[in-house]
Amino acid sequence: MLVIRQDLVDAIVAHARADHPDEACGVVAGPVGSDRPDRFVPMVNAARSPTFYEFDSADLLRLYRDMDDRDEEPVVIYHSHTATEAYPSRTDIAYASEPNAHYVLVSTRETGSEDGPVEFRSFRIIDGVVAEEAVIVPS
Repeated sequence: MLVIRQDLVDAIVAHARADHPDEACGVVAGPVGSDRPDRFVPMVNAARSPTFYEFDSADLLRLYRDMDDRDEEPVVIYHSHTATEAYPSRTDIAYASEPNAHYVLVSTRETGSEDGPVEFRSFRIIDGVVAEEAVIVPS
């Protein structure tokens, strides 16, 4: 189960809307071993694509060094789908390399960059196996 603050959910959704029609991507870092998402880190989709996302390798290296300096790890790795449901694609599954991370997908297919409902779902992806998990947003 993913427990995540409302402000982080709002930030992820806002990033997905802002980058639409391209996929948005980023990380929510948290203290190592805590499973607590805490620090929102939006990234640039180096692919600049509506159907694929890719972290820029230099940006990703900087992020991992920064997280290491702060004793953090990627608790949430998120991206958006702009024309399909919020479910990992074959490519998403193939690139999922953080077994402890929650993989959050946001679908902007219904509203695009406008306000309105979005799909916000979280998954664990380990060795190619996808398992959806509950998302809890404490009040």
